[in-house]
This record gives sequence, structure tokens and C-alpha cells, in this order.
Amino acid sequence: MSVDPQTLDYLYSILQAVNAKADWKAALDTLLASLRDEFVYDNVAVYIRDSGTGLDIIYARAVGRGKNAEADVNWGEGVAGEVIAKREMILREPVHNPRTDRLDLPYLIGLPLFTAGRLTGALVFVRFGGPGYSTIHVRMAELIAMTVGSLLASKALQEARTDLESVQKQMRLQDDFVSTISHELRTPLGFIKGYSTSLLREDTKWDEKTQREFLAIIDDEADRLTHLIENMLESARLQTKTLQFKFQPLRLDALIRDVATRIHTHHPELQVNFDSENVPPILGDGVRISQVFENLFSNAMKYAPESPIRITIRRSVKTLRVTFADRGPGIPEDYLPFIFERFYRVPGQGTVTGTGLGLYICRQIILAHHGKIWAESILDEGTTFFIELPIEPDM
Repeated sequence: MSVDPQTLDYLYSILQAVNAKADWKAALDTLLASLRDEFVYDNVAVYIRDSGTGLDIIYARAVGRGKNAEADVNWGEGVAGEVIAKREMILREPVHNPRTDRLDLPYLIGLPLFTAGRLTGALVFVRFGGPGYSTIHVRMAELIAMTVGSLLASKALQEARTDLESVQKQMRLQDDFVSTISHELRTPLGFIKGYSTSLLREDTKWDEKTQREFLAIIDDEADRLTHLIENMLESARLQTKTLQFKFQPLRLDALIRDVATRIHTHHPELQVNFDSENVPPILGDGVRISQVFENLFSNAMKYAPESPIRITIRRSVKTLRVTFADRGPGIPEDYLPFIFERFYRVPGQGTVTGTGLGLYICRQIILAHHGKIWAESILDEGTTFFIELPIEPDM
């Protein structure tokens, strides 16, 4: 059998253009637009079977005379259901009446879509007012259906790969977290065990000053251990959305000043510059919002220990924007998108310890307030955190 070189070149150019598209919808757009000169249609729709017994439409284009027509009939959902039920192609032609509007004369062809040999959906073409589908048009529609099935298989593979990569990444983060948390738990427990054992020794007498020093260390390490456990529990409750919030009007400027004052009491060497406009109250949970800024202060003192901190509050029409800036070493641009993920820690932080929970907790609290939090950073110049909270949130 001889093959027409012109036809072969035509199909080759179409498939090459389709194959060049990374996104399945863009590839399908390209395929259908390229073939429309040879295979005329007004509407086209792709249906897939949902988890129950129904159909979901995942792709639809109206390019001809039915652009503004009602969708339920003109997208051929009934034909799609029949194709699924019978697992075969369906041709549907209207009873012709010269006085009937062409949009009321849909010629439909529905074709089954198979992905890896499994029936996954249906492809429906609609022509308003004809002509009917010739044998060559049916063959072309079948070819399109096979290509669409391949595109859907690629789509499923891409989604599975993305899900797998996400799971693998989360597993790596959790493995890192287990390793980190084991170290973080052992350190305060080691101090508590060591100094309490020393105090209990019967063969040694400690003077009062030494005893108080040992007890102060035990007290500090117990606080550290408590804080670590609370962070773990809160991150779990935030992830499962079981943490309760108590919303009430609060002054954000006063809240930040209170947090800064408490931090300065324990760290008098820390320089904090605070600049705020006259801002209205917001609706929020004061305890949780305070926790956000306590975490930001803790981060700054950990990763930019000698840097001053500048905090500003500015008002827009609907939000308050807080900036929290340090002049530390900064965060590499490649790592910025991940710093709010659970368990994530920026690589190369040397001896600085942490669980990768602090910024995750900050983000979840801000999201619960219908706000946004993000960071910008320049290496060797510092990092700035931005928080936007709505003035009149829809709670």
C-alpha cells in the first residue's frame, strides 16, 4: 500500500507540534486546531469517568457556530454517557427540518478514550447543521481519540510523578526531622540528666552558688524541652486544622511592641527599631499572632545574632503590612520557596540547631487569619519577612 507523502508530512508536522508541548491541554489545543481544516467541528469536549458513576468534563472548546449556545445539549454529555456505557463509538444525527435553526441540529460523534487499555472517558465532537460524518471523518475522529488517550495517559503519568516526588520530598524532610528532633531532644535531656545526677551525688558536696547554677541550667533546659514539644504538637494540630483560634479585635502595633519588650528583657543587647503608622484594629488571636513574631525574633537571633531588627507597619486600603527585617547573612534564592515548609531547614547553617517547624507554624497561623506571609533576601545584606493581614477579614 502506497502512502501519500503529502498526507504523511501533514500528520508528521501535527504530531511533532503536539509532542513539543509540555502541558496536555496545550497539546490538545494544538492537535484540534491543526486538524480543524480537515475535520470541521463547532464544539469539542473531553469527559472522564469520576470516582462514582458520573462524568467530569475536563476539556471543552467552542470554536464555531455554537459558541454562545447552551452547554448541556451542545457539549454532548448524553452521548458521552452512552459511549461509556456501550464502550463503542456513537453517531447521532438530528431529524432535519428546513425551518429549524442550525443550532438546534447538532450532529454528534462520541468516541471512547482508552488509557493503557482501560476505558477512562469519552471524546465528543459537535457540528451544528451538518454535514454528517463521512467515513474518512470517522477515521480521523478515531485517530484523534487515540491521540487524546495518549495525552491523558501522559497527564496521568505526570501527575503520578509529581505526587511521587512530593511524597519522596516529604519523606526526606521527615527523615531529616527525625534525625534533628532526636538530637534536639537528647541535648536538653542530657543536660537535665547530667546536672541532676551531679546534684544527687552523695560523695560530693556542692556550695549554694553552684547548686543554684546547676538548677538554673536544668530549668532552662526544661523550658527548651517544653518549647520543643509544644512546637511539635502545635505543628501537628495546625496541619490537621484542629488548633482552636480565639478571634477578637486587637491592636497589631501594641502587640508587636509587647513582644519586642519581652524579647528585649531577656536579650538586652538586641537592637529593635519599630516604626508604625496609626493603624486600625484587626480581628485576630493575640496569642497566636504573638507566637508568629516570637518565632521571627527567635529566627533572627539564631541566624543573624548581631544584627539589628527593623519592624514597620503600613496600612493599605484592605490590609496591614508588617515588615520584619534583619541585616544577617541572608538566604540563598534557591531555598526561599521552601522555608515555610514543615521540617525544612536551609542547608549549610553550620552549628545552628532547629527543627524546621517555626516558620511553618508562622505560615499556618497567618493563613488561618486569611493573611499572607513571605520572605525576600539578599545574600550578605539580610532577610525581610512580609506579613499582610486583612483589616476587615471575612471570618
